[in-house]
Amino acid sequence: MTLTQLSYIITIAETGSLNKAAEQLYVSQPSLTNAVKELEKELGVTLLNRSGRGVTLTNDGVEFLYHAKEIYSQYESLMSKYGKGGSLKKKFAVSAQHYSFATKAFVDMAQHYDLSEYEFAIKETKTREVIDDVRTLRSEIGVLYLSDFNRKAMTKILNSADLEFHHLVDCRAYVYMWKKHPLAAEKSVNLEMLAPFPCLTFDQGDNSSFYYAEEIFTTGEYSQTIRANDRATMLNLMVGVNGYTLCSGIICEELNGSDYVAVPFVDESQNSDAVMEIGYITRKNMTLSRIGEEYIASMKRYLENA
Repeated sequence: MTLTQLSYIITIAETGSLNKAAEQLYVSQPSLTNAVKELEKELGVTLLNRSGRGVTLTNDGVEFLYHAKEIYSQYESLMSKYGKGGSLKKKFAVSAQHYSFATKAFVDMAQHYDLSEYEFAIKETKTREVIDDVRTLRSEIGVLYLSDFNRKAMTKILNSADLEFHHLVDCRAYVYMWKKHPLAAEKSVNLEMLAPFPCLTFDQGDNSSFYYAEEIFTTGEYSQTIRANDRATMLNLMVGVNGYTLCSGIICEELNGSDYVAVPFVDESQNSDAVMEIGYITRKNMTLSRIGEEYIASMKRYLENA
């Protein structure tokens, strides 16, 4: 086993493609494939599932990647200190559901670093991808929420992926909408009042469990829905069709702008599903990097002052 082979596996896991990994590593795909096969033969396990859609890690591959990243990060640390020029960049990545506070905390944290020396990444994405990114260590931290509606299923999913959830904050639900929406001036709103307007939901993919939804109720509880893939599109739909979404109410105007308001949502049935527990996920028994700890601290500072 060589450091080069470890680097190959890490890059394949990050890109999800042998072609993309080969391009990034500046090697031919046959050379990359042969190196992986030699490693699998040496270890006596299969690390990659290969299909027409790309490659994914096997269960053994996920476990191997965890240890490979630990070893390779130590190598990078040595090279950055003792290698010629110390040119290796330290990496840190976060995957999150669509929370502006998570992005704002990332920005605040990154401002304290010389970005020429680091390779930072933050991705707002589907819930399943948040979980998969942390499971495969493409991201060190994932940000998502639990409620009484999804807690049992999500806890099972996280446990099976060898992940653990860490509490950040509990918050009641708010309705997020354009400031000129017909309901924007109300002191509170309920589902009956929202019925004439479309609920905007983040698309989780055709085959995704409804437990992955970022909205606190199942789509069946909304009279009409429109799916969106990103936060900018959702904000445009709020203006264009008077759409709304249910959220935590923790909104960063610096990123979203001041043209939107969060109105308290009142659930007349006193359904505890309307309470969102926002937190972050990591691999079990994994020690956060110094940058990871600073990012968590940045999120906590923002949430305390929100």
